[in-house]
Amino acid sequence: MTLPSLRLKANAERRLRAGHLWVYSNEVDVAATPLSLFGAGDQAILEMSNGKPLGIVAISPQNLICARLISRDTKHILDKSLLVHRINVALSLRERLFDKPFYRLVYGDSDLLPGLVVDRFGDYLVVQMASATMEHHKHHLIEALVQVIKPAGILLKNDSAARDAEGLPRYVDSAYGQVPEWVALEENGVKFEAPVLSGQKTGWFYDHRMNRARLAPYVKGKRVLDLFSYIGGWGVQAAAFGASEVMCVDGSALALDGVERNAALNGVADKMACVEGDVFEALKELKAAEERFDVIVADPPAFIKRKKDLKNGEAAYRRLNEAAMRLLSRDGILVSASCSMHLPEDDLQNILLSSARHLDRHIQLLERGGQGPDHPVHPAIHETRYIKSLTCRILPN
Repeated sequence: MTLPSLRLKANAERRLRAGHLWVYSNEVDVAATPLSLFGAGDQAILEMSNGKPLGIVAISPQNLICARLISRDTKHILDKSLLVHRINVALSLRERLFDKPFYRLVYGDSDLLPGLVVDRFGDYLVVQMASATMEHHKHHLIEALVQVIKPAGILLKNDSAARDAEGLPRYVDSAYGQVPEWVALEENGVKFEAPVLSGQKTGWFYDHRMNRARLAPYVKGKRVLDLFSYIGGWGVQAAAFGASEVMCVDGSALALDGVERNAALNGVADKMACVEGDVFEALKELKAAEERFDVIVADPPAFIKRKKDLKNGEAAYRRLNEAAMRLLSRDGILVSASCSMHLPEDDLQNILLSSARHLDRHIQLLERGGQGPDHPVHPAIHETRYIKSLTCRILPN
């Protein structure tokens, strides 16, 4: 297969040679290789300004990130063979880490499969493709996953906004076998069922696995509040770890149905209470009712999805954490998390400090956590590191 070339401007290769995988449109020598000649999803040989090849890229000609390196070896285009190899490499890490098949199997650029996410739920796989190149090779991908994993079913959960930038339609479809609405998983010894067809993202968030495990010593015999609870990842585990009472707050009835379902799975339904509605309004009502909690988990959706959202997003994180601190007992634990890639951990820490000082409370930072190792960080691409989790002790002054 003969591929066209995509040529870079002089010195534009430095970042790529240092380890990065992305090519920005302003780095391309469009006089020599116009981006308009490429279609979304095409593959090309990336060249330095002197014509020396750097590797194979997947093209997104209409985007600021107009190309992503697939391979630094020009013999290895994206096809079934490369997909099988990369999935096997990804699988070898996850099998080393986890003794049961519940994890993120593929994490995009970090696993050298840009635009691809695969979550594994035992015999079922949920796949998200955010690039036209992956979409064009969908059949090769399914064949590769069947060959490597031998699943009972594969669900394509391609309904995210990320596909819009590639001009791709949104859809949800079973690509292989039959995937049920709810699939089983286990995390930190606690059983769950996740709504993969109609739930958020792939149906579950494996990224906080290690952070949720850290709850155990803090919650035994304690009253716990889980904000933005979804289907109980934090809250049900807190109950299973020995909390005396757990209240889950979420705006989704489906999510809270999941909390009740998962609480029953683990025999802790009698400890659980669910509140459906806006979390900020619920916080006001709990404060008015003079409720108090020993441990509060604040793990909201991304308040900062784009850089231009930074100011409003930081204000939202402060509102949330300050309101949570108002509900803590005198010697309380706050787990404050963020999945906003644009919010550095130090900024979240400063938000917590200023919130505590505004309430005249003393704060101790006890533990820091990031995403689990099935979400490996590419050290050249800071966007692959997005999860922050800070466990704090909030005391009177």
